[in-house]
Amino acid sequence: QVQLVESGGGLVQAGGSLRLSCAASGRTFSSYTMGWFRQAPGKEREFVAAIRWSFGHTYYADSVKGRFTISKDNAKNTVWLQMNSLKPEDTAVYYCACADRMSGRQRDYDYWGQGTQVTVSS
Repeated sequence: QVQLVESGGGLVQAGGSLRLSCAASGRTFSSYTMGWFRQAPGKEREFVAAIRWSFGHTYYADSVKGRFTISKDNAKNTVWLQMNSLKPEDTAVYYCACADRMSGRQRDYDYWGQGTQVTVSS
């Protein structure tokens, strides 16, 4: 059974940085995509970034390009989301998810973590 466990959320001031982690277990992930999504209060869940396990190809939402970096450690089955230059509008619950293709669409992701809260104060 696939399990995804996020960590690293917290409270940070605008302009600061946080690094989120997603520990994955339960299968061989080499042919899969790991994605990060976020959901702010009263808003729809939205795509943030994704990475292919096998070749490390990445894909970012326009709103985070140049500020966020997604990376992975194959040996540890862990994916990170380094978030720099954080803005109050980045405040949301951040979710890690797994899909069998590179995608920014929620419906392509079959497995989800429980989420971790990120709060950016102004």
